[in-house]
Amino acid sequence: MTKYVLNSGGLRNNVPRAKYFFAEVVKGLGNSPRVLICYFAQPRENWEEKFEELKTTNLYPDDVHPIFELAFPDVFEQQIRDTDALYIYGGDDNLVQYWLSKYNLPDIWKGKVVATNSASTNALANSFWTCDWRKVMDGLNFLPIKVLPHYQSDYGKDDPRGPVDWESGLRELTQYGDTSLPVHALREGEFIVFEI
Repeated sequence: MTKYVLNSGGLRNNVPRAKYFFAEVVKGLGNSPRVLICYFAQPRENWEEKFEELKTTNLYPDDVHPIFELAFPDVFEQQIRDTDALYIYGGDDNLVQYWLSKYNLPDIWKGKVVATNSASTNALANSFWTCDWRKVMDGLNFLPIKVLPHYQSDYGKDDPRGPVDWESGLRELTQYGDTSLPVHALREGEFIVFEI
């Protein structure tokens, strides 16, 4: 059984919620879980810097000391097989889907913990409403859900397009495609857990 821990994003702005999220990611994995950190949604030149930042943050429970590894596309499948948990960082919706679509997922991560954040949460869903593009887009359909990350947040408040109309986005997503699918509008730091 695969455990999915899908986060809305905005973790850096809410440390208590970030700690709660990461505690859920490593729950039941022992004191030294192997955690693969994937930055495929970020520009390549930022991966190592972000990896070092994440390793030095104290977001895990005091009795858990993860062994971190940085994901790379050419060995990604084997890295997943060798890990306990995969954390796919957020960023660009199109970029993360480009990379993840190249692999036989979710078969490869079957039985693992898969944690996501914002754009990577979008990628796993059937469809999502993105505040970056302010429209509904299709995900990779790994999970039969619709998601709206950053719901009712200040995300994009300085955007020249004006403030995000969250309620309009939620309506668009609800009415899009398969209307029988559950819709999860997640506020910043909130997450949902699925075991499939």
